[in-house]
Amino acid sequence: MLTALSIRDVVLIEALDLDFRGGLGVLTGETGAGKSILLDALGLTLGARGDTGLVRQGAGRAVVTATFAPPVQDGALVAQLGDSGVTVEPGEPLMVRRIVNGDGGSRAFVNDQPVSAGLLRELAQDLVEIHGQHDERGLLNSRGHRALLDSYGKIDTTGVADAYREWRAAEARLAEARAEQDAAERDREWLEHAVGELDALAPQPGEEAELAEARATMQRGEKIADDLQAIADLLEGSDGGLARLRQAARILDRVSGDHEALGEALAAIDRAIIEGATAQEKVDEAADALAFDPASLDAAETRLFDLRGLARKHQVQPDDLSELAASLSARLARIEGGGEGIAALERDAAAAVDAYREAAHALHQARLRAAERLDAAVAAELKPLKLDAARFRTQVEALAEDQWSATGIDKVAFEISTNPGAPFGPLIKIASGGELSRFILALKVALAEEGGARTLIFDEIDRGVGGAVASAIGERLARLAGDAQVLVVTHSPQVAARGNQHLLIAKSHDGTVTRTGVTPLDEAARREEIARMLSGAEITDEARAQAERLLAA
Repeated sequence: MLTALSIRDVVLIEALDLDFRGGLGVLTGETGAGKSILLDALGLTLGARGDTGLVRQGAGRAVVTATFAPPVQDGALVAQLGDSGVTVEPGEPLMVRRIVNGDGGSRAFVNDQPVSAGLLRELAQDLVEIHGQHDERGLLNSRGHRALLDSYGKIDTTGVADAYREWRAAEARLAEARAEQDAAERDREWLEHAVGELDALAPQPGEEAELAEARATMQRGEKIADDLQAIADLLEGSDGGLARLRQAARILDRVSGDHEALGEALAAIDRAIIEGATAQEKVDEAADALAFDPASLDAAETRLFDLRGLARKHQVQPDDLSELAASLSARLARIEGGGEGIAALERDAAAAVDAYREAAHALHQARLRAAERLDAAVAAELKPLKLDAARFRTQVEALAEDQWSATGIDKVAFEISTNPGAPFGPLIKIASGGELSRFILALKVALAEEGGARTLIFDEIDRGVGGAVASAIGERLARLAGDAQVLVVTHSPQVAARGNQHLLIAKSHDGTVTRTGVTPLDEAARREEIARMLSGAEITDEARAQAERLLAA
């Protein structure tokens, strides 16, 4: 709710500080007194263009500050401010300041923290609605009509929103799987070749080290094979060392008894034969261990080279080839089974869109029913406002599938036809200024508390009407003011009499400078102002009596 407005150096306003209350506030004054200046000044705090023509002549800048009641109960507004770096403490009012420099440029502040004029325009949607001939926000903006209808019909849209998110999530999962499958299909030929090559080789962890050791051993055996054979010939051959030792031992055995030394010689030769035999056994053992088959060496070398070549090809270590084979086989298996996975995801996506369609269709029907009730409620308000020849309808139109969203499948627009037989069209394109304001009032009364800002401003809503119609307008404005703050710029005494706060806008001259001022009126002054509105320049006793009756009504 707007609680205060401070204006400095705006057109004809030099300095003005106003306090506002809840309920219905009326602003009156003679034509040209400056009522539009007041609205222009407030418009600056709502993000309107900072025209340098608004700066009072001779002043360096214009400053307007609007103060609103603490908005902490409005979670969305507080969150919006927080996203922009503006913190609102509990119980703290919201102060919006706009400065327009006389030489061009403007600055905006919320609670003394600099913000953009764009943010002010966003905040304005939750703070103030100004309804007049040229206003294109609030009820005239068809983008908000669907939310207003849902609020009016107390329609819960969370089910549709949840179904929409699940549908889109299922579609995303399907698209991702298809993209993966397409990429995998492009790799299928390579995978099949790689898996076949790896399976044919069947590498095992640790195999490369075993082959390398076996190859080295066989290569060493190849190099010393002739030497080992020569040793064997020297030890075991027919003319070898062991054969001669045995021959000598046989001769010594026959003559060893002839002398003690011969017996000792025989014992030494026996020992030599034993050691020589041991040496021969060890040479034979080594020969067996180092023995190689050229074909086996060739096979070991071939497999070792194949392992190392395949490892280089896949840029892994030879010991990692078996793990790579398992991984590539799994990828190939996923490709082979990818069709089944995609089919399952397609079924999920189809089920999700069916669920969304069902929920959205139910929402569509609920909106149609709410639209009928709203149309009837608005129609009941039109005749008292001298709009009995007009018709109002809430158009609920199904959108193309590519426009479906979390809010459903509907486009909602408020339309009117001002004359019998005339086609329906948007409010702003059909109604004249006076008709438009009264249509807005009828809609606001029908919608009651359903959405919108908590401060409503109607600019000359009673233009061109009087008598019973003006009384009907005043009665409906007062009804609206029961749940919101309503400010109305009016020339109608019937409307002015309904207010519980009355501000008089007037010009004054000091011979050189013209100024616009605003004066809060007490009961006596209100009676005089309403009498002036009834009678014109000369206030009569009859006008005062009529003003008294209007105030007492």
